[in-house]
Amino acid sequence: MTELPTRRLLLVHAHPDDESINNGATMAKYAAEGAGVTLVTCTQGEEGEIIPPSLAHLAADRDDTLGPHRATELAAAMKELGVTDHRFLAGAGHYRDSGMMNTPQNHRENAFWHADVNGAASYLVQVIREVRPQVLVTYDPDGGYGHPDHIQAHRVAMRATELAAEPTYRPDFGAPHAVEKVYWNRVPRPVAEDAFARLRAEDPGFPGIAPVDDVPGVVDEEHVTTAIDGTAYAAAKTAAMRAHATQITVHEPWFLLSNELAQPVFTTEYYERVIPSRDPEGDEPVETDLFAGVDA
Repeated sequence: MTELPTRRLLLVHAHPDDESINNGATMAKYAAEGAGVTLVTCTQGEEGEIIPPSLAHLAADRDDTLGPHRATELAAAMKELGVTDHRFLAGAGHYRDSGMMNTPQNHRENAFWHADVNGAASYLVQVIREVRPQVLVTYDPDGGYGHPDHIQAHRVAMRATELAAEPTYRPDFGAPHAVEKVYWNRVPRPVAEDAFARLRAEDPGFPGIAPVDDVPGVVDEEHVTTAIDGTAYAAAKTAAMRAHATQITVHEPWFLLSNELAQPVFTTEYYERVIPSRDPEGDEPVETDLFAGVDA
């Protein structure tokens, strides 16, 4: 086996741009510190809405070439974050963006939403057994905000975590590997409310301001176990977000999606640790390192 970095982080996301918005500062921080950072993206985001009018022809109802274009955006974003290991689940284009919930795109034969969870997880097991991460990051069971591909990414990531550790499962995929820590993306509600209050007070003249609950993963702060200070990597995060030009317009410290509603760029990124679970009776301090307690 090729020698692996001492610390290894795997992130599982649904579409290109999700990683930069949710975890860009975290990824840049650990990559800069020499950790192995692997990103698995489950679809190419073929159904995304397109911001620049000059690229409108890429849309699914026109040329239907947005997916490969977003793959190039993702590659550019990874360069900004210093991440060299990125894969599409089962290969680029194997699973297609399912669109928003209850839309016709949900019913495409190759839509990720329709994927057999065990079958999709098997592809991720191969990655887990290869890179052997101590830490995995993905979404909560609602996918952060109810998008079908985010929900499915959660299901696949959690199932793959179980299967990768099972000695009798697919020994041809390599030696079993138990991921020590699993995190879900979160934003503490008070942090989000304070950031939106600053946005409203500044009144930068955007067409509108998103509601707090448009931010994926907003929860009451008692659910947040971990805060990663990525302030030193803010420029890398915003550069990565700018690379996703079909989806994001950045006006630091704010950004807009295709709905033209402004949101804050969070450079401290928050998580809920679900494996191992927090002692509900304990008074555990908030972690400041995803690898806290990991025995390298």
